[in-house]
Amino acid sequence: MTDLLRSTTLRWALGIALWSVLLALTMFAFIYWQTAAYLREELAETLRLEVRAAAEDPAAAAMRVDTWTAMDLHATHYGGLFGPGGTRRAGNLGAVPERLARDGDAYRVSATVDVAGRTLADEIWAAALALPDGGTVVIAHDTDEIDRVRVTTLRALGLGLVPTLMLSGLGGLLLARRARGRLAATEAALAEVMRGDLRKRLPVGTRGDEFDRLAGNVNRMLDEIEHLMGEVRSVGDAVAHDLRTPLTRLRARLERSRVQARTVAEFHETIDQGLAWIDQTLAMVTAVLRIGEMEDGRRRAAFTRVDLGEVASVAVEFFEPMAEEKGIRLDIAVAPGAHVILGDRDLCFEALSNLLDNALKFTPAGGRVEVRVARAGDAIVAAVDDTGPGLPPGEHAKVFQRFYRAETARQTPGNGLGLSLVAAIAKLHNATATARARAAGGGRFDIVFPPAETA
Repeated sequence: MTDLLRSTTLRWALGIALWSVLLALTMFAFIYWQTAAYLREELAETLRLEVRAAAEDPAAAAMRVDTWTAMDLHATHYGGLFGPGGTRRAGNLGAVPERLARDGDAYRVSATVDVAGRTLADEIWAAALALPDGGTVVIAHDTDEIDRVRVTTLRALGLGLVPTLMLSGLGGLLLARRARGRLAATEAALAEVMRGDLRKRLPVGTRGDEFDRLAGNVNRMLDEIEHLMGEVRSVGDAVAHDLRTPLTRLRARLERSRVQARTVAEFHETIDQGLAWIDQTLAMVTAVLRIGEMEDGRRRAAFTRVDLGEVASVAVEFFEPMAEEKGIRLDIAVAPGAHVILGDRDLCFEALSNLLDNALKFTPAGGRVEVRVARAGDAIVAAVDDTGPGLPPGEHAKVFQRFYRAETARQTPGNGLGLSLVAAIAKLHNATATARARAAGGGRFDIVFPPAETA
């Protein structure tokens, strides 16, 4: 019973039924109010005209009253002509009704009437006017017609509410059951997701209503969760693999030194090598933490206006010695005009530095690396081109994943986190980082930023 009362189906059915009853009550009340008001006004206007006609000719007032009462076949017309002392001269009213104003307007009052030889107390609508001789003429009508309207309306309301309540409740049940069916399918899909099947998606209809939009949003959220969980698994595997290698080397070197080292210099060499491997491990952990910090958005509060062309110039100047040492030509081309974005200057420098370091690492001697900053429509693009071996088309999107290393990079130092950090910095700035092959050979990495005025 408790589950039934808590069910959405029952609540929707009751809600729709109550709302339908409320609408029916409002409609019947409006109809009764309009009909009764119309009948009262029509009756009041008739009484006003009749009493004025009788009062205009006092000599014929008695005949006018008798004619008014005689023309009624259903004993609903009442009237009376009364002398200055209240003595009845004509009509079927026993006396002038108490508290009846003699102003010619119609009022509902209590009175005694003579009907079929009997004297009865009744509620009537009456209008009275004073005559020049001090007498009073009264023209009246019973209230049965207006009362019948009220009774008929109430009876119709009572008879109409039952089917209205039943039909609206049935309609509410059908609508709620239909909605419940869609919710049940959603609950079943979510139950499978909670059991660990992240590939399950909610059913989406073709109507494009609120349920379909909600299911679509949840499915997109599940896509992102599945993607993130896949990254977590791959990151976990990669971290375990990349940590195991330096730690294994460090342990083997320490064991070998403990047995074979004979001088302080040999121990120093072992310690220096171990520190290098530890620094490599710490650098990898620090990079993972920085990527998490970027994706969390905690650095966004310190954003300010940054000239991307200036940042690119500083980055190129910083890497010029490395390029000269490797015999690589390093150029920069900044298009005329302002290239201002809203962001963190240090992070933008770090992103461009990672791209430059990556390009210089894989470009052979005699090659060329170029940094370009320019506007492309409503965006500002920072691009790094190189004449290295490039990437296969299937790996252009994968290189931004954590710990991913292309086949061409397996034999070079690194941990596969540099481009992941670039992607995290780009995401923090509402920018996009992409990789593609150049037509002339080599690779190209782009970071497309929104300008400061639209960021």
